[in-house]
Amino acid sequence: MDDQLNILVLDDETVVGQRLEKALTKNGHYVEVFVDPLQAKARLDEKDFDIVVTDIRMDDMDGISLLEHVMTRSPRTKFIMITGYATLELARESLAKGAFDFIAKPFELNEVRSAIEKAREALLSEKSSD
Repeated sequence: MDDQLNILVLDDETVVGQRLEKALTKNGHYVEVFVDPLQAKARLDEKDFDIVVTDIRMDDMDGISLLEHVMTRSPRTKFIMITGYATLELARESLAKGAFDFIAKPFELNEVRSAIEKAREALLSEKSSD
């Protein structure tokens, strides 16, 4: 695996996706941004991504449902959950269902960069153990 990761960002707040896209592209990653969870789900059915950064609470579909859907077809994908409604219960639920990390809004870009770096390391270690 090279240093470039395929990352899908899903947040119903356009500004969040724009900030993350700019920062992650600057770090050399390939990034696709969605505001509509159903469009993101359709894209995830077409292409495997290394990492998905998703909001949890959205209209039409929540991030945990998306996580469960993707894990059935791409279990290696790492999910980083972000939410403005951070509770211990929500964090526990998302991590129990397979999320890699959980970040509360408002967040610093370095928090997301750090989570992505940890996910990259986990992907590399999984690949080397295959």
